Amino acid sequence: MLQLDRLTITQGDFRLAADWSAPAGSRIAVMGPSGAGKSTLLSVISGFFPQTSGRVLWQGQDLSPIPPGERPVTILFQDQNLFPHLTVAQNLGLGFRPDLRLTAADNARIEEALRRVGLEGLGPRRPAQLSGGQASRAALARALLRARPILLLDEPFAALGPALRGEMLGLVREVADETGALVLMVTHDPQDALALGGETAFVAEAVVHPPVSTAELLANPPPGVRDYLGNK
Repeated sequence: MLQLDRLTITQGDFRLAADWSAPAGSRIAVMGPSGAGKSTLLSVISGFFPQTSGRVLWQGQDLSPIPPGERPVTILFQDQNLFPHLTVAQNLGLGFRPDLRLTAADNARIEEALRRVGLEGLGPRRPAQLSGGQASRAALARALLRARPILLLDEPFAALGPALRGEMLGLVREVADETGALVLMVTHDPQDALALGGETAFVAEAVVHPPVSTAELLANPPPGVRDYLGNK
């Protein structure tokens, strides 16, 4: 279970609060206006930004003293986190062998992960030789290899067209099913939230509200969500 225990985040005039929990395997879209703090929440959970008070717990363990690289978390950003000087296979290898001392078994795992996301045979390429969709697939393949129990997505598919974005979200669901990961995905698009399936935590008025069914939220939006969606 992921628990945001009376969590507060402040920076200058910015403030954000969250106090809720979600079971392992949940799929949660994090949606709300620009500047509301969606990406900041993911940065706190992943350990790249400190909370002001409260705790982030996973399975009852406080993550606060744990460095980002040792947390049970994989995070994907819009730039896909791919190192341009490494091959695609090496980028994937970093997910579980930071020193890149890859064994034959490791390389076999990488090839299987590439095959799994439709990139079979592209391991020797550099990221610059990939299309946007292929880079997204490579980032998901690394998440599959890391198999961390929390998968954070900070709009990694925002630059893709609707059809390809839908395909990537389908792959996210498959990866989550395969690894059992809890997924938190920042998005501005209610259709992406629906495609993820599961629930949505709406961010408004300095609060990350507890997750509720995405379908129900969009079918019967409260005033704040209605204003965000532009519904009359």
